Amino acid sequence: MTIPSNIKEQFPLLSRTVHGKPIVYLDSAASSQKPDAVLSAMDTYYKQVNANVHRGAYAIAAEATEQMETARSDIARFINADSANEIIFTKNATEAFNLVARSWGVRNLGEDDAILITDMEHHANIVPWQILAEDRGFEIRWIPLGEDGTLDLTDLDELLKGVKLCSVTAMSNVLGTLNPIRKISDAAHAAGALMLMDGSQYVPHLPTDVADLDVDFMCFTGHKMCGPTGIGVLWARAEILDAMPPFLGGGEMILDVKKSGFVANEIPHKFEAGTPPIAEIIGLGAAVRFLDSLGMKNIREHEISLTEYAFMKLKECHGDDIQIHGPSTIDSRGGVLSIAYKDVHPHDISQVLDQHGICVRAGHHCAKPLMRELGVGATARASLYLYNTESDIDILAEALGEAGELFAF
Repeated sequence: MTIPSNIKEQFPLLSRTVHGKPIVYLDSAASSQKPDAVLSAMDTYYKQVNANVHRGAYAIAAEATEQMETARSDIARFINADSANEIIFTKNATEAFNLVARSWGVRNLGEDDAILITDMEHHANIVPWQILAEDRGFEIRWIPLGEDGTLDLTDLDELLKGVKLCSVTAMSNVLGTLNPIRKISDAAHAAGALMLMDGSQYVPHLPTDVADLDVDFMCFTGHKMCGPTGIGVLWARAEILDAMPPFLGGGEMILDVKKSGFVANEIPHKFEAGTPPIAEIIGLGAAVRFLDSLGMKNIREHEISLTEYAFMKLKECHGDDIQIHGPSTIDSRGGVLSIAYKDVHPHDISQVLDQHGICVRAGHHCAKPLMRELGVGATARASLYLYNTESDIDILAEALGEAGELFAF
């Protein structure tokens, strides 16, 4: 099976025009578009169910709970978790990282400890640790950037000495680099450390098996994988979650409350205080089923083919005037193309492309330490997904030429 040629028809926004031009959406690394299946599932919940979960004995309350917990089970299966109880719903991946930092980190990290992250991390996997390190006094170490946008793992064993947690993105949101998570995880475990994987750019694009990757935590977000905004996931091994204290206090996360104290609920409810984003969870469940219907291997093969075409087309049209940051080997990267074009500022590129209906992201992509390593302040980033086609790349290549002419010195 391949991705259907008419797949765009399932994404209502992609039928829009912008500035009189058909929209060419190349910003899925920031947020993907949503198919009819997701929009319909959320609309149906609000129109036909719209009751709170886990609290009512009446029919539609039971139906809401069933739909939400079915989504949890589908997401667990999607990443090959041992149990649906290992799926913790958060509002995004950023909140999931903060949950790990403020629950596991507060309990386990002190001034004699260290954690290990990389030069290519998103701020969501940097700032929560920096905030906590100010309180707890532990050391933050960095795996450096190597040649061609890959990690330099030469000194990995040395860097891991005394480390309690290694936290690494599986795919860079700037370079598209696919990192060797299992290799890093094996080394971390051999050093006595736990392994946290940022799956935000990985889970939407490749088959994901947390058992095969042998990680202990994984954070990812719904809005990059055809799901709605406002919903993310923390997955972790049940025994780790059981040992972690609650992150937020309130309703649902307790078994009992007395004036003298409280007893926390079992996982996953211990970490889901208050009314959850029910419609968004149901929408994410629908997104997972939609991706399953296409097949994650097919999505990956489609993106490999499209990324290869993009490299060829952009180099063919613009030669040495264009630089695409990150690995040049297509199999070792995702469809994220961070571009430097002539001397044109990324924001100027983005504005010219917008006049052609092309949506790309210009900026530091919440990865300022990586920008400094690359020696740039920003890039123009075109990111590909299952609904993009070669014609989208052709339009991008042609419009880039206009940007070069307009801002030529």
